[in-house]
Order: sequence, then structure tokens, then C-alpha cells
Amino acid sequence: MKYSISSKIRLNSGVAIPMLGLGTWRAEGKECTQAILWAFEAGYRHIDTAAYYGNEEAVGKAIQDSGLDREEIFVTTKVWNDDHGYDNTIKACNNSLKRLNLDYIDLYLIHWPVSGRRIETWKALEKLLNDGKARTIGVSNFMTSHLEELLPNVEILPAINQIEFNPYQYQKGLHQYCLMKYIQLEAFAPIVRARKFDDPKLLELCKIYDKKPAQILLRWAIQHDIIVIPKSVHKDRIIENSMIFDFEISDDDMTILDGFNEDYSILMWNPKKDPQFK
Repeated sequence: MKYSISSKIRLNSGVAIPMLGLGTWRAEGKECTQAILWAFEAGYRHIDTAAYYGNEEAVGKAIQDSGLDREEIFVTTKVWNDDHGYDNTIKACNNSLKRLNLDYIDLYLIHWPVSGRRIETWKALEKLLNDGKARTIGVSNFMTSHLEELLPNVEILPAINQIEFNPYQYQKGLHQYCLMKYIQLEAFAPIVRARKFDDPKLLELCKIYDKKPAQILLRWAIQHDIIVIPKSVHKDRIIENSMIFDFEISDDDMTILDGFNEDYSILMWNPKKDPQFK
């Protein structure tokens, strides 16, 4: 399959999502707005934020200042842990819409699988979808056990599971489970927050393809048909992260990258083990 910066994946909801997006974790105020505008200039059309990030207003300003039609831009935001529960989630989404200055969210996610509350919260997401407040809905940081609990209780299947996913945190079993259930994986931390850029194994591949470490890691995910949302507030890196569509990693080298897995995580919480997500 040929990929480009405008490549999209059609979700089980029928909604198409761009494969490349800009993450905005820890991007604030004018810095966040400017980063998004640079991303739009580079051809990005997918922006990922969350209520917890505290930057939805800055994201909304970038959308308003861009001059792009709303329909061209795909916006993701998320309900935070403190806002779980049916009524709280409805209120949280409405508050996000106000901060974003938007009439609808393209993708609304449960940010974390809070124990004892995620099913009720999902019911609220289904309501938001039916009411037109969200075009599609999904989850984030859900492991197989969380999905196995949730799926028998849904009327609408999650379209996305946004998880930590890269060659150093290659959650192959979860990926296969989601494929089987028609749930699309989306990767946050796809470039491991640059923490593995000095890995000799990775640098060897960079020499072969004449590409930067981030570009190799992002291309690996794209070739696994994974959506990627690398975060940066630097114009040169935003552009660099988009320059992944003019080369292809060979099957042999994809297998080598698959073997990089160390279960290495950048997360503050471990959704596999933390008691609050049982």
C-alpha cells in the first residue's frame, strides 16, 4: 500500500482518520497554537489533545486561525479520570467543546480505564455520538482485559484504542486482539520521546535508509497500519516527522524492528498493573 501525508484509515464507524497527527501533550498556550499552525502548513490535518492537557483553548485558537475548513481537520480529545460517570462525562464533553470552540469532536476517547466506572462512562460516549457531539468514539490505554470487560456491554463498538506503541513497546498481542475486534490502534509516544535515538540498532537502520531515528520509528508504525501522533513544538521536527512517505522499510528490516521490544514504557501509570485500572 502506498502512503502519503493525506493517507487515512476508515474506522469501524465509517469515519476516516488521518494516519499522521500532531500530539500536544505538555504543549501550552501560544506555543501550542503555533505548533499546530506549523503542522497545518506541513500538511497535517489531525490534532490530538485532551482535557487533562489544559490546552484545548490553544488548540481551538489554532483551528480558528488556520483558515482551514472545519471539515478538513480531525480533532481528538479525551475525558479525564475525575470526570468518569454518565452525567460527568456528558458535562466534560460539553466543556471540552466550549474550550475548543467547536460544535463537535471528531474522536472522543476515554483517557484511562478507571476501575468500576468505565462501562458507565462508555454509555455516555454512546449518547454523545448519537447526539452528534462526537463523530466517533473510542478508548485509550485499554489493555485486552479492559476490552474484554467492556465489549459485551456496548451498543457501539470502540473505533480506536490509543495506546503506547513503538518498537520498544511493541504490544503485539493487544494489536492482534484489536484487529480481531475491528478496533483500530493509534500510537502515542511512537518515537519513545526520543529516549532511544542513540540505540546502535536503530542508528544502523538510519544509515541504510538515510533517515532520522524518529522517521524510522514512525514509518515502522505506519507500515503496521497504526495511526501515529508524534508530539513536537519545534517547526523543524514537525516537518521532519512528516517526511516519512518517501521511503519504505523492507520486510526484513520490519522484522528487525519488531524485535526491538523491551516493554519499555514512558507512562506515569501502568495500565496493565496499576490497581486503579483493574
